[in-house]
Amino acid sequence: MTEGSIKNRREFLEKTFKTGLWTAVVTSGLIGPLVKVMANVPAKLPPGQSIYDFSGEVTVDKHAITSKNMEKTIVRADSTIVTASSSWIIFAVGKDAHNLRENSTLVLQGSGMLETGMRLFTGAILSVFGSRDEKEQYKLHTSTATVGIRGTGLYAESQIKNNRSYICTCYGDVNISSIADPSINEDVKTNHHDNPKYVYADDSNGDIIQPAPFINHTDVELQLIETIVGRNTPFSSVKEAYPRPRRGY
Repeated sequence: MTEGSIKNRREFLEKTFKTGLWTAVVTSGLIGPLVKVMANVPAKLPPGQSIYDFSGEVTVDKHAITSKNMEKTIVRADSTIVTASSSWIIFAVGKDAHNLRENSTLVLQGSGMLETGMRLFTGAILSVFGSRDEKEQYKLHTSTATVGIRGTGLYAESQIKNNRSYICTCYGDVNISSIADPSINEDVKTNHHDNPKYVYADDSNGDIIQPAPFINHTDVELQLIETIVGRNTPFSSVKEAYPRPRRGY
């Protein structure tokens, strides 16, 4: 892929994220003409490619990602990914896909191409997970919460300054528990961002697990990352969480 085509794709991503164009692309006859105009319309990643796109300063296992090495860089199930300010990366490992936001530190857990968990030390991540059987339990750890996952779409933030985490189960079912007291936990099952939660580090703000608003992610982004692993979201309507470009978390 040339630097020019990568630039075109990033411009395309910016427009789709801001306007919802991607929804129109996948639900109408526009896909054919757009493919002819620009060969990098979102699609399932080819075998052997981990990174769909990135922007800014991103490292994978301490190696800086560039437009020249992006397609050859493999993100493994035990990789560490770090993003700087105004930076992001969209990538897949096996049947799972992720959009790691700016100012984030993420450590994947697993072996080869099979993720079994992740630790989000700082920042935010939007993820979709392939279905898992009962023996394939996946754990997402934030600064204050542990989330048990089988197959779902999920958005999480480790809000260090606020002494809490934000967890939105976009669709599917999860178990959310407090790191401070694992006996405090809730089973959450949603169809469409129905039950976001804050998980606090302690009970100084009341209940450790509390209802939260829907913030900082969109269905357009979920549709994109499902696409790069060859799947679709279970809903067709689009929910926008923010009318303006995102800033740091």
